[in-house]
Amino acid sequence: MSDIALRVDSVGKKYLIAHQQRERYTALRDVLANKAKSLGRRVFDLGRMPIEGARSRKEEFWALKDISFEVKKGERIGIIGRNGAGKSTLLKLLSRITEPSTGCIELHGRVASLLEVGTGFHPELTGRENIYLNGAILGMGRAEIKQKFDEIVDFAEVEKFLDVPVKRYSSGMYVRLAFAVAAHLEPEILVVDEVLAVGDIEFQKKCIGKMNEVAKGGRTILFVSHNMQAINSLCSRAILLAQGCLYQDGPVGDVVQQYLLAGSKRDGEVLWGRHEKSLGDGLFHLKAMRLLKMGGEVSTQFRSDEPIRIQMEFELIELPPNLVVGYDLCTPEGLVVYRCYHNDSTQADWPALTKGYNRLEHTIPLGLLNAGSFTVNPRICLHCQKWIVHSDAVLTFDVTLMHGQSPFWHAVDGTNRPGVIAPIMPWRRVN
Repeated sequence: MSDIALRVDSVGKKYLIAHQQRERYTALRDVLANKAKSLGRRVFDLGRMPIEGARSRKEEFWALKDISFEVKKGERIGIIGRNGAGKSTLLKLLSRITEPSTGCIELHGRVASLLEVGTGFHPELTGRENIYLNGAILGMGRAEIKQKFDEIVDFAEVEKFLDVPVKRYSSGMYVRLAFAVAAHLEPEILVVDEVLAVGDIEFQKKCIGKMNEVAKGGRTILFVSHNMQAINSLCSRAILLAQGCLYQDGPVGDVVQQYLLAGSKRDGEVLWGRHEKSLGDGLFHLKAMRLLKMGGEVSTQFRSDEPIRIQMEFELIELPPNLVVGYDLCTPEGLVVYRCYHNDSTQADWPALTKGYNRLEHTIPLGLLNAGSFTVNPRICLHCQKWIVHSDAVLTFDVTLMHGQSPFWHAVDGTNRPGVIAPIMPWRRVN
Protein backbone atom coordinates (compact mmCIF):
# COMPACT_ATOMS: atom_id res chain seq x y z
CA MET A 1 0.00 0.00 0.00
CA SER A 2 1.35 3.43 -0.97
CA ASP A 3 2.46 5.83 1.76
CA ILE A 4 1.83 8.90 -0.43
CA ALA A 5 -0.86 11.28 0.88
CA LEU A 6 -0.79 13.64 -2.10
CA ARG A 7 1.17 14.11 -5.30
CA VAL A 8 1.44 17.36 -7.28
CA ASP A 9 2.73 16.84 -10.83
CA SER A 10 3.67 19.80 -13.09
CA VAL A 11 0.76 21.89 -11.80
CA GLY A 12 0.12 25.39 -13.08
CA LYS A 13 -2.73 27.85 -12.58
CA LYS A 14 -3.52 30.62 -15.05
CA TYR A 15 -5.88 33.56 -14.56
CA LEU A 16 -7.06 36.16 -17.04
CA ILE A 17 -6.78 39.71 -15.71
CA ALA A 18 -9.11 42.27 -17.25
CA HIS A 19 -7.67 45.79 -17.24
CA GLN A 20 -10.36 48.43 -16.87
CA GLN A 21 -9.93 52.10 -15.97
CA ARG A 22 -12.24 53.03 -13.11
CA GLU A 23 -12.84 56.18 -11.17
CA ARG A 24 -12.63 55.97 -7.39
CA TYR A 25 -16.03 57.57 -6.79
CA THR A 26 -18.75 57.13 -9.41
CA ALA A 27 -22.27 58.49 -9.26
CA LEU A 28 -25.26 56.53 -10.56
CA ARG A 29 -25.60 58.86 -13.54
CA ASP A 30 -21.96 58.16 -14.47
CA VAL A 31 -22.54 54.40 -14.29
CA LEU A 32 -25.58 54.68 -16.59
CA ALA A 33 -23.69 56.94 -18.99
CA ASN A 34 -20.69 54.57 -19.10
CA LYS A 35 -22.97 51.58 -19.75
CA ALA A 36 -24.61 53.43 -22.61
CA LYS A 37 -21.22 54.35 -24.09
CA SER A 38 -20.04 50.75 -23.74
CA LEU A 39 -23.14 49.47 -25.56
CA GLY A 40 -22.63 52.05 -28.29
CA ARG A 41 -19.00 51.01 -28.76
CA ARG A 42 -20.01 47.35 -29.07
CA VAL A 43 -22.60 48.13 -31.74
CA PHE A 44 -20.06 50.31 -33.55
CA ASP A 45 -17.37 47.60 -33.33
CA LEU A 46 -19.73 45.01 -34.87
CA GLY A 47 -19.76 47.02 -38.06
CA ARG A 48 -15.99 47.33 -38.23
CA MET A 49 -13.46 44.90 -39.62
CA PRO A 50 -11.09 43.48 -36.96
CA ILE A 51 -7.74 45.26 -36.89
CA GLU A 52 -4.72 42.96 -36.88
CA GLY A 53 -2.57 43.43 -33.80
CA ALA A 54 -5.27 45.24 -31.83
CA ARG A 55 -4.36 45.41 -28.14
CA SER A 56 -6.20 42.92 -25.92
CA ARG A 57 -7.85 44.14 -22.72
CA LYS A 58 -7.05 40.88 -20.95
CA GLU A 59 -3.69 39.67 -19.64
CA GLU A 60 -2.61 36.16 -18.74
CA PHE A 61 -1.25 35.74 -15.24
CA TRP A 62 0.30 32.49 -14.03
CA ALA A 63 -0.19 32.28 -10.26
CA LEU A 64 1.61 28.89 -10.27
CA LYS A 65 4.01 27.43 -12.83
CA ASP A 66 5.18 23.82 -13.11
CA ILE A 67 4.91 22.87 -9.41
CA SER A 68 5.81 19.26 -8.52
CA PHE A 69 6.25 17.56 -5.13
CA GLU A 70 5.04 14.61 -3.05
CA VAL A 71 3.85 14.48 0.55
CA LYS A 72 3.90 11.27 2.56
CA LYS A 73 1.22 10.28 5.04
CA GLY A 74 1.81 11.84 8.44
CA GLU A 75 4.17 14.54 7.16
CA ARG A 76 3.86 18.13 8.40
CA ILE A 77 4.71 20.48 5.55
CA GLY A 78 5.13 24.24 5.90
CA ILE A 79 4.44 26.27 2.76
CA ILE A 80 6.14 29.66 2.88
CA GLY A 81 6.85 32.57 0.56
CA ARG A 82 6.30 36.27 0.18
CA ASN A 83 2.88 37.78 -0.54
CA GLY A 84 1.82 36.88 -4.09
CA ALA A 85 4.11 33.83 -4.28
CA GLY A 86 1.15 31.49 -4.95
CA LYS A 87 0.69 29.86 -1.52
CA SER A 88 -3.07 30.40 -1.22
CA THR A 89 -3.60 29.41 -4.87
CA LEU A 90 -1.81 26.12 -4.23
CA LEU A 91 -3.97 25.39 -1.19
CA LYS A 92 -7.14 26.15 -3.15
CA LEU A 93 -6.05 23.63 -5.79
CA LEU A 94 -5.30 21.01 -3.14
CA SER A 95 -8.69 21.68 -1.52
CA ARG A 96 -10.40 21.28 -4.91
CA ILE A 97 -11.90 24.77 -4.71
CA THR A 98 -10.53 25.42 -8.18
CA GLU A 99 -8.98 23.27 -10.91
CA PRO A 100 -5.38 23.49 -12.17
CA SER A 101 -4.78 24.88 -15.67
CA THR A 102 -1.98 22.37 -16.27
CA GLY A 103 -0.75 19.21 -14.56
CA CYS A 104 -2.59 16.98 -12.12
CA ILE A 105 -3.05 16.46 -8.38
CA GLU A 106 -3.54 13.09 -6.66
CA LEU A 107 -5.19 13.08 -3.22
CA HIS A 108 -5.35 9.93 -1.11
CA GLY A 109 -7.89 10.60 1.62
CA ARG A 110 -10.39 13.19 2.82
CA VAL A 111 -9.24 16.82 2.83
CA ALA A 112 -10.39 19.40 5.40
CA SER A 113 -9.45 23.01 4.63
CA LEU A 114 -9.28 26.18 6.66
CA LEU A 115 -8.32 28.82 4.11
CA GLU A 116 -10.10 31.91 5.38
CA VAL A 117 -12.50 32.98 8.11
CA GLY A 118 -15.68 30.92 7.84
CA THR A 119 -14.51 28.52 5.15
CA GLY A 120 -17.36 26.15 4.33
CA PHE A 121 -19.81 27.79 6.75
CA HIS A 122 -23.29 28.90 5.75
CA PRO A 123 -23.88 32.31 7.40
CA GLU A 124 -27.59 31.71 8.00
CA LEU A 125 -27.06 28.40 9.80
CA THR A 126 -26.17 28.15 13.49
CA GLY A 127 -22.84 26.91 14.81
CA ARG A 128 -24.44 23.57 15.65
CA GLU A 129 -25.88 23.16 12.14
CA ASN A 130 -22.59 24.14 10.50
CA ILE A 131 -20.72 21.47 12.45
CA TYR A 132 -23.01 18.81 10.99
CA LEU A 133 -22.88 20.42 7.53
CA ASN A 134 -19.06 20.41 7.48
CA GLY A 135 -18.98 16.82 8.67
CA ALA A 136 -21.35 15.78 5.89
CA ILE A 137 -19.18 17.60 3.32
CA LEU A 138 -16.20 15.58 4.57
CA GLY A 139 -18.23 12.41 4.00
CA MET A 140 -18.85 11.57 7.67
CA GLY A 141 -22.02 10.01 9.02
CA ARG A 142 -24.23 11.69 11.62
CA ALA A 143 -23.23 9.22 14.33
CA GLU A 144 -19.54 9.86 13.66
CA ILE A 145 -20.05 13.66 13.90
CA LYS A 146 -22.13 13.32 17.06
CA GLN A 147 -19.33 11.35 18.69
CA LYS A 148 -16.94 14.30 18.18
CA PHE A 149 -19.48 17.08 18.76
CA ASP A 150 -18.79 17.86 22.44
CA GLU A 151 -15.04 17.83 21.87
CA ILE A 152 -15.41 20.35 19.01
CA VAL A 153 -17.56 22.71 21.08
CA ASP A 154 -15.20 22.53 24.07
CA PHE A 155 -12.18 23.30 21.91
CA ALA A 156 -13.86 26.23 20.11
CA GLU A 157 -15.22 27.73 23.38
CA VAL A 158 -18.46 28.88 21.69
CA GLU A 159 -20.99 26.84 23.69
CA LYS A 160 -23.03 29.95 24.65
CA PHE A 161 -23.44 30.88 20.97
CA LEU A 162 -23.89 27.41 19.51
CA ASP A 163 -27.47 28.05 18.40
CA VAL A 164 -26.79 31.56 17.03
CA PRO A 165 -26.40 32.02 13.23
CA VAL A 166 -22.68 32.21 12.48
CA LYS A 167 -23.18 35.47 10.54
CA ARG A 168 -23.40 37.10 13.99
CA TYR A 169 -20.06 35.62 15.14
CA SER A 170 -16.95 37.75 15.50
CA SER A 171 -13.97 36.83 13.28
CA GLY A 172 -12.30 35.20 16.30
CA MET A 173 -15.35 33.02 17.03
CA TYR A 174 -15.54 32.06 13.35
CA VAL A 175 -11.91 30.95 13.35
CA ARG A 176 -12.19 28.99 16.59
CA LEU A 177 -15.21 27.02 15.41
CA ALA A 178 -13.90 26.54 11.85
CA PHE A 179 -10.55 25.21 13.09
CA ALA A 180 -12.20 22.98 15.70
CA VAL A 181 -14.42 21.40 13.04
CA ALA A 182 -11.54 20.94 10.55
CA ALA A 183 -9.18 19.40 13.13
CA HIS A 184 -11.60 17.14 15.01
CA LEU A 185 -13.54 15.51 12.18
CA GLU A 186 -10.52 13.35 11.37
CA PRO A 187 -9.62 14.17 7.76
CA GLU A 188 -6.62 12.34 6.34
CA ILE A 189 -5.23 15.67 5.06
CA LEU A 190 -5.59 18.97 6.96
CA VAL A 191 -4.90 22.20 5.02
CA VAL A 192 -4.52 25.39 7.09
CA ASP A 193 -3.81 28.88 5.76
CA GLU A 194 -2.66 32.02 7.63
CA VAL A 195 -6.19 32.42 9.03
CA LEU A 196 -4.95 31.35 12.50
CA ALA A 197 -3.24 34.76 12.83
CA VAL A 198 -6.70 36.24 13.50
CA GLY A 199 -7.09 34.38 16.78
CA ASP A 200 -5.59 35.42 20.11
CA ILE A 201 -2.18 34.14 21.27
CA GLU A 202 -3.60 31.47 23.59
CA PHE A 203 -5.83 30.07 20.87
CA GLN A 204 -2.93 30.01 18.38
CA LYS A 205 -0.90 27.94 20.86
CA LYS A 206 -3.92 25.66 21.30
CA CYS A 207 -4.17 25.21 17.52
CA ILE A 208 -0.47 24.42 17.11
CA GLY A 209 -0.80 21.82 19.89
CA LYS A 210 -3.83 20.27 18.20
CA MET A 211 -2.06 20.09 14.84
CA ASN A 212 0.88 18.36 16.49
CA GLU A 213 -1.57 15.87 18.00
CA VAL A 214 -3.25 15.38 14.60
CA ALA A 215 0.11 14.72 12.92
CA LYS A 216 1.15 12.19 15.58
CA GLY A 217 -2.07 10.33 14.77
CA GLY A 218 -0.71 9.71 11.26
CA ARG A 219 -2.60 12.43 9.42
CA THR A 220 -1.00 14.87 6.98
CA ILE A 221 -0.81 18.64 7.52
CA LEU A 222 -0.08 21.43 5.05
CA PHE A 223 0.40 24.70 6.92
CA VAL A 224 0.82 28.18 5.42
CA SER A 225 2.01 30.91 7.77
CA HIS A 226 4.16 34.04 7.95
CA ASN A 227 5.01 33.03 11.51
CA MET A 228 8.33 31.28 11.02
CA GLN A 229 8.44 30.31 14.69
CA ALA A 230 5.19 28.35 14.22
CA ILE A 231 6.49 26.78 11.00
CA ASN A 232 9.70 25.71 12.74
CA SER A 233 7.91 24.24 15.75
CA LEU A 234 5.22 22.36 13.82
CA CYS A 235 6.80 21.26 10.54
CA SER A 236 9.69 18.96 9.70
CA ARG A 237 9.84 20.01 6.05
CA ALA A 238 9.10 23.23 4.18
CA ILE A 239 8.36 24.28 0.61
CA LEU A 240 9.38 27.78 -0.49
CA LEU A 241 7.40 29.40 -3.31
CA ALA A 242 8.64 32.46 -5.20
CA GLN A 243 6.73 34.16 -8.03
CA GLY A 244 4.59 31.09 -8.60
CA CYS A 245 7.51 28.65 -8.80
CA LEU A 246 8.83 26.05 -6.37
CA TYR A 247 12.10 27.64 -5.24
CA GLN A 248 13.22 25.21 -2.50
CA ASP A 249 11.99 22.00 -0.85
CA GLY A 250 13.83 20.56 2.13
CA PRO A 251 14.36 20.51 5.92
CA VAL A 252 12.36 23.27 7.57
CA GLY A 253 15.35 25.04 9.18
CA ASP A 254 17.27 25.34 5.91
CA VAL A 255 14.26 26.55 3.91
CA VAL A 256 13.16 29.12 6.52
CA GLN A 257 16.65 30.59 6.76
CA GLN A 258 16.93 30.79 2.96
CA TYR A 259 13.54 32.52 2.77
CA LEU A 260 14.33 35.12 5.42
CA LEU A 261 17.83 35.95 4.20
CA ALA A 262 16.92 35.96 0.49
CA GLY A 263 14.03 38.34 1.08
CA SER A 264 15.90 40.83 3.26
CA LYS A 265 17.54 44.04 2.13
CA ARG A 266 21.17 44.57 3.03
CA ASP A 267 21.29 48.26 2.10
CA GLY A 268 19.39 49.35 5.23
CA GLU A 269 16.57 50.98 3.26
CA VAL A 270 13.65 49.89 1.08
CA LEU A 271 11.75 52.41 -1.05
CA TRP A 272 8.49 51.04 -2.39
CA GLY A 273 7.00 52.82 -5.38
CA ARG A 274 10.49 53.62 -6.67
CA HIS A 275 12.00 50.14 -6.94
CA GLU A 276 9.09 47.94 -5.85
CA LYS A 277 5.31 48.10 -5.73
CA SER A 278 4.16 49.67 -2.44
CA LEU A 279 2.76 47.36 0.22
CA GLY A 280 -0.79 47.80 1.50
CA ASP A 281 -4.35 48.04 0.26
CA GLY A 282 -6.47 50.76 -1.35
CA LEU A 283 -6.27 53.02 1.70
CA PHE A 284 -2.78 52.31 3.12
CA HIS A 285 0.51 52.39 1.17
CA LEU A 286 3.83 51.58 2.84
CA LYS A 287 6.39 53.73 1.03
CA ALA A 288 9.69 53.22 2.86
CA MET A 289 11.46 51.47 5.74
CA ARG A 290 14.99 52.20 6.89
CA LEU A 291 17.52 51.48 9.64
CA LEU A 292 19.33 54.55 10.97
CA LYS A 293 22.15 55.34 13.34
CA MET A 294 21.60 58.18 15.80
CA GLY A 295 23.35 60.59 13.43
CA GLY A 296 20.84 59.80 10.69
CA GLU A 297 22.97 57.66 8.36
CA VAL A 298 21.42 54.50 6.90
CA SER A 299 23.19 51.33 8.05
CA THR A 300 22.90 47.58 8.59
CA GLN A 301 25.81 47.31 11.03
CA PHE A 302 25.30 48.37 14.66
CA ARG A 303 27.24 48.04 17.88
CA SER A 304 25.52 46.76 21.00
CA ASP A 305 26.28 50.06 22.75
CA GLU A 306 24.40 52.25 20.25
CA PRO A 307 20.65 52.72 19.66
CA ILE A 308 18.99 51.60 16.41
CA ARG A 309 16.35 53.81 14.80
CA ILE A 310 13.65 52.03 12.74
CA GLN A 311 11.72 54.39 10.48
CA MET A 312 8.54 53.77 8.46
CA GLU A 313 6.97 56.07 5.85
CA PHE A 314 3.44 55.49 4.56
CA GLU A 315 0.54 57.23 2.86
CA LEU A 316 -3.05 57.13 4.13
CA ILE A 317 -5.84 57.75 1.61
CA GLU A 318 -8.35 57.64 4.47
CA LEU A 319 -7.78 57.55 8.23
CA PRO A 320 -9.38 54.45 9.79
CA PRO A 321 -9.76 54.87 13.57
CA ASN A 322 -8.45 51.37 14.35
CA LEU A 323 -5.28 51.38 12.22
CA VAL A 324 -2.25 49.84 13.99
CA VAL A 325 1.28 50.31 12.60
CA GLY A 326 4.20 48.24 13.83
CA TYR A 327 6.78 45.54 13.14
CA ASP A 328 8.20 42.24 14.38
CA LEU A 329 11.89 41.95 15.25
CA CYS A 330 12.98 38.38 14.49
CA THR A 331 16.02 36.16 14.33
CA PRO A 332 17.01 34.62 10.94
CA GLU A 333 15.39 31.37 12.15
CA GLY A 334 12.04 33.16 12.48
CA LEU A 335 11.94 33.48 16.28
CA VAL A 336 10.01 36.62 17.21
CA VAL A 337 12.11 38.66 19.65
CA TYR A 338 9.27 41.13 20.15
CA ARG A 339 6.34 42.81 18.37
CA CYS A 340 6.01 46.57 18.63
CA TYR A 341 3.00 48.78 17.69
CA HIS A 342 2.70 52.56 17.50
CA ASN A 343 -0.09 52.56 20.09
CA ASP A 344 1.56 50.34 22.74
CA SER A 345 1.93 53.25 25.17
CA THR A 346 -0.81 55.31 26.83
CA GLN A 347 -3.10 57.06 24.35
CA ALA A 348 -1.74 60.51 25.19
CA ASP A 349 1.67 59.40 23.90
CA TRP A 350 0.48 57.90 20.59
CA PRO A 351 2.03 59.59 17.53
CA ALA A 352 -0.68 61.36 15.53
CA LEU A 353 -1.68 59.80 12.19
CA THR A 354 -3.07 62.01 9.42
CA LYS A 355 -4.44 61.58 5.93
CA GLY A 356 -1.64 61.79 3.39
CA TYR A 357 2.05 61.36 4.21
CA ASN A 358 3.18 59.99 7.59
CA ARG A 359 6.60 59.14 9.00
CA LEU A 360 6.92 57.19 12.26
CA GLU A 361 10.07 56.16 14.07
CA HIS A 362 10.93 53.80 16.91
CA THR A 363 14.29 53.40 18.66
CA ILE A 364 15.68 50.10 19.95
CA PRO A 365 17.61 51.14 23.08
CA LEU A 366 21.33 50.51 23.37
CA GLY A 367 22.44 47.45 25.29
CA LEU A 368 19.29 45.43 24.56
CA LEU A 369 20.21 43.08 21.70
CA ASN A 370 22.85 40.38 21.82
CA ALA A 371 25.32 39.83 18.99
CA GLY A 372 23.75 38.37 15.85
CA SER A 373 21.58 39.04 12.84
CA PHE A 374 18.00 40.31 13.04
CA THR A 375 15.16 40.92 10.57
CA VAL A 376 12.51 43.64 10.62
CA ASN A 377 9.06 42.51 9.44
CA PRO A 378 6.35 45.20 9.00
CA ARG A 379 2.99 44.42 10.63
CA ILE A 380 0.12 46.79 9.76
CA CYS A 381 -3.44 45.81 10.64
CA LEU A 382 -6.91 47.01 11.55
CA HIS A 383 -7.50 46.57 15.30
CA CYS A 384 -5.00 43.65 15.27
CA GLN A 385 -7.61 41.54 13.42
CA LYS A 386 -7.30 42.17 9.66
CA TRP A 387 -3.79 42.27 8.20
CA ILE A 388 -3.00 45.03 5.70
CA VAL A 389 0.77 44.41 5.53
CA HIS A 390 2.27 41.15 6.82
CA SER A 391 5.69 40.77 5.16
CA ASP A 392 8.81 39.01 6.37
CA ALA A 393 12.47 40.02 6.39
CA VAL A 394 12.04 43.41 4.74
CA LEU A 395 15.28 44.60 6.38
CA THR A 396 18.16 42.72 7.99
CA PHE A 397 20.86 44.09 10.27
CA ASP A 398 23.75 42.83 12.40
CA VAL A 399 24.68 43.65 15.98
CA THR A 400 28.29 43.38 17.18
CA LEU A 401 28.82 42.91 20.91
CA MET A 402 31.13 45.51 22.43
CA HIS A 403 33.15 44.76 25.58
CA GLY A 404 34.64 47.42 27.81
CA GLN A 405 33.77 50.32 25.49
CA SER A 406 30.65 51.48 27.30
CA PRO A 407 29.53 51.79 30.93
CA PHE A 408 26.61 49.55 29.94
CA TRP A 409 29.03 46.66 29.52
CA HIS A 410 31.31 47.06 32.52
CA ALA A 411 29.78 43.91 34.07
CA VAL A 412 30.21 41.73 30.97
CA ASP A 413 32.68 38.90 31.56
CA GLY A 414 34.24 39.19 28.12
CA THR A 415 32.40 36.28 26.51
CA ASN A 416 29.23 36.22 24.42
CA ARG A 417 26.27 35.33 26.58
CA PRO A 418 23.52 33.00 25.33
CA GLY A 419 20.17 34.47 24.39
CA VAL A 420 18.67 36.76 21.79
CA ILE A 421 18.85 39.79 24.09
CA ALA A 422 21.60 40.74 26.52
CA PRO A 423 20.38 43.62 28.68
CA ILE A 424 22.28 44.91 31.70
CA MET A 425 19.84 44.66 34.62
CA PRO A 426 21.07 45.92 38.02
CA TRP A 427 20.80 43.65 41.06
CA ARG A 428 20.35 44.69 44.68
CA ARG A 429 20.70 43.02 48.01
CA VAL A 430 17.46 42.29 49.88
CA ASN A 431 17.70 41.75 53.64
